[in-house]
Amino acid sequence: MAKTSTTTQGLRSAIERSGYYPALVSEAVEAAVGGEPIRSYLVHQETTFDQNEVRRHVTVLVLTGNRFIVSHTDEQAADSTSPTPYATTSTESVKLGRISSVVVSRVVANPEQYTPGTLPREVVLTIGWGAVSRIDLEPAACGDPNCDADHGYTGSSTADDLSLRVSEAGDGPETVRQALTFAQAISEATADIAR
Repeated sequence: MAKTSTTTQGLRSAIERSGYYPALVSEAVEAAVGGEPIRSYLVHQETTFDQNEVRRHVTVLVLTGNRFIVSHTDEQAADSTSPTPYATTSTESVKLGRISSVVVSRVVANPEQYTPGTLPREVVLTIGWGAVSRIDLEPAACGDPNCDADHGYTGSSTADDLSLRVSEAGDGPETVRQALTFAQAISEATADIAR
């Protein structure tokens, strides 16, 4: 990462604040970003409960001038393959031109009283670039209630490469604000590429 960038320093600080293996996460993100300037970022640390275990993971999204970078780090308890706990970090770099959809879902309380600029209660950011698709199929039918012919199937394919949910209650208002800022930045970047 460029050493003098204010945005780069902000990203490092956000990774440190997450408290989730900051040296490991920073190194993985830094290697993926290389020397490119960072336009926007989002750090999301999440804790989940799996039976009697508490598991944490962190997702870091970075937007540069040419790429969208996703870094994800999970921790694992000791198991039959490893006598000690371990973490797995992966990064994916996607050219902005490959991003096919950016979906931002906002949940607001009391929508009849909504004032523009008010933070939503939660935000779900879904970004698709064609690496993972979900196909929903169902039997096709015709309008004839007496028809017993096989009409095949009908369905839809949805790009579902990344879906990230942040909420004011769980993550705090600053994370919700950062998610909206990142969503706007990546939407604008992909629109610029399409022109």
